Amino acid sequence: MKDLSNKNVIHICKNGIQYLQFRKLLKYNDIINHAYSLGIDRNYRTARTENIEPLSKNEKSNAEKDYEKLCEAIETNYINIVKPIQTHTKNIKIVQMKINKNKPDFHVEEYKDTDGLVTNQKKIILSTTNADCILLLFFDPVKKVIANVHSGWRGTLQKISVEAVRKMEEEYGCKPEDIICCICPSIRKCHFEVREDVQKPYYSEFKELPNIDYIIAKIPDTDKWTIDTVEINKIILEKEGLKKENIIDSGICSVCNSDLVHSYRAEKQGYGLNTALIELR
Repeated sequence: MKDLSNKNVIHICKNGIQYLQFRKLLKYNDIINHAYSLGIDRNYRTARTENIEPLSKNEKSNAEKDYEKLCEAIETNYINIVKPIQTHTKNIKIVQMKINKNKPDFHVEEYKDTDGLVTNQKKIILSTTNADCILLLFFDPVKKVIANVHSGWRGTLQKISVEAVRKMEEEYGCKPEDIICCICPSIRKCHFEVREDVQKPYYSEFKELPNIDYIIAKIPDTDKWTIDTVEINKIILEKEGLKKENIIDSGICSVCNSDLVHSYRAEKQGYGLNTALIELR
């Protein structure tokens, strides 16, 4: 089996379920539980937000079973999942309680147009999904607050990661210097090629960042650029007050590892989704 373990993450296979866990977060295993799913044989898409045909009953059932098996592997209760309707916004919402009593909160109306969730409640599993986009897991071990954020290129442009930190500060009194942020597998600069319609707003928004011409780099003899959206998130989070040593990157490219991580760019139409989970015990 291919092993994606490195200095920041551990690749685990338990009862046929593969997932990553962050070494930094495992130090707080008595307080929090978390995982990032692996394996393109599993698909965590429970609904479609695109303007295409809805999921079949079989597809939805299979996704729910995959969630249930992942939760069993990390020894938590599948029913406690809260999953927003991600639409590439910068909207962050607080989760105070479960809405559905006997089933997960998959795509409920309360979390429409929402790309980040924050809670200080125990036994609520925050879930986001991706296929190249960045997922960020936040944890404040002092205030015991967690967040789970989906930051695609639109979300990064809108600085949704910073919005999450500010929401944790405003709602729960968290201090940025206490917050840990873990960056899950996503598309990296090696494969994130864009044209001027994306490059221009990015350069306009982030032109003051150090090394901007490396972060947003022209590909010679083409009309394309590469953008390092992971590096942008690291820099803006550090500017917001997070300690550099508390910003933990998996360092894994979804396209380079599309045999284990779902990638829209690699799979195209019909692409699957991975999920990131985090909960307070």
